[in-house]
Amino acid sequence: MSKATFYEHFDNKEDCIVALFDAAVGVLDGAMRAAGEAQAASDLRTRVQATVRAFLQVLSDYPDESQTLLVEIVGAGPRAMERRDAALDRIATAIDGYNQVDAERGAARRFASFDDAFAIVGAVVELASRHLRTRRTEDIRELEPVIERVALGLVGFPPA
Repeated sequence: MSKATFYEHFDNKEDCIVALFDAAVGVLDGAMRAAGEAQAASDLRTRVQATVRAFLQVLSDYPDESQTLLVEIVGAGPRAMERRDAALDRIATAIDGYNQVDAERGAARRFASFDDAFAIVGAVVELASRHLRTRRTEDIRELEPVIERVALGLVGFPPA
């Protein structure tokens, strides 16, 4: 695209990356929510597996966008970092809410604090972004068992 066309749509590069980030978060959030809701009647392990699988599948399906979503956004400017922080907070809040429901049903131990939910998000984001930066594995979906152990471990769910 030409510079003129670019600047018809965006004021600067940060506006562009923020727009891409917002769109990517929407796709990712939608896929994860749909996977979790499809398994709403299932046990905790099955729901976590479905959600993790959906997360990693989106990253696998959109590798360039994933690079922006998880890696490049960090250096894209203060507004981009605010968006990233807000998105991570929303995901952690959702995880904390699911944990509360599971704890009330006796299906999981309640998190000690909101930071437990945020720790899951932080660990998952760092694992995925590390993979994208270093290409440590051929397929990002290979992270699935690690992410499941992190998420289930914090609620005291026994290993498979």
